[in-house]
Amino acid sequence: MSQPVKAARSKSANSSHSSDGGERAGSRRAAAQRLTMRRKLAAAAMELFATQGYEATTVDEIAARAGVARRTFFRHFRSKEEAIFPDHDDTLVRAAAVLDAAPPHENPLDTVCRGIKEVMRMYAASPAVSVERYRLTREVPALREREIASVARYERLFTRYLLGHFDEGAHHDGDDDPLLAEVAASAVVTAHNHVLRRWLRAGGKGEVETHLDHAFAIVRETFGTGIGAGRPAPGRQAATVTAQEEDDVVVMVARTDAPLNEVMRTIERALKR
Repeated sequence: MSQPVKAARSKSANSSHSSDGGERAGSRRAAAQRLTMRRKLAAAAMELFATQGYEATTVDEIAARAGVARRTFFRHFRSKEEAIFPDHDDTLVRAAAVLDAAPPHENPLDTVCRGIKEVMRMYAASPAVSVERYRLTREVPALREREIASVARYERLFTRYLLGHFDEGAHHDGDDDPLLAEVAASAVVTAHNHVLRRWLRAGGKGEVETHLDHAFAIVRETFGTGIGAGRPAPGRQAATVTAQEEDDVVVMVARTDAPLNEVMRTIERALKR
């Protein structure tokens, strides 16, 4: 009697697994179709903005150029200025995924730098489109404001992440961690945008990722020893250093899995005291 029951359970489990896989595949297809339509509408909007001007272009014209109904446009965008930024929602999700999947002992500032590279990759994937969009945002205040709003979303995401890497309950007078987290997040976004603008002004040519890494190195040098850098995962012992001045002796205790750069930063801070 037990064998048929086991078979039934196995069949049920396989069916559930198949159902979950089908749902995930269906969700991915829907997301890809949505992004394809958003890009189609964005291309139509940019063509019309470039040929007849932003103010003279209507949503109905954009929808007609894309070969869809007006209601389809509003299923994807709330306004015509939003239509030339079709990838920001998807890119924000990818940047958040980088943060969520970060190794437990990675410096959080390094994680944020990796996360914002998703934004640069979005622009670099279509240089000609990115350059034209940059030109339009320079000429049309409404588009510029929309771009600024998009940048602010990334900055909020990274600030929340950095703020999450220290214990708010342990704050005391003179604790600058919250300020440092916000300033560091702004610095990462500013460094990215500086490199991006230079690349766009050069017509989308050049080794943009090399310049980006150089800019991030400057940010890390300035902020890399703060914002909870090297904080251990729960239940793990952090690297600690004590110095005995009279004998010039430094004693250090560290996790066996502590990254070398974390150990070196801890030693350096102790020696500077």
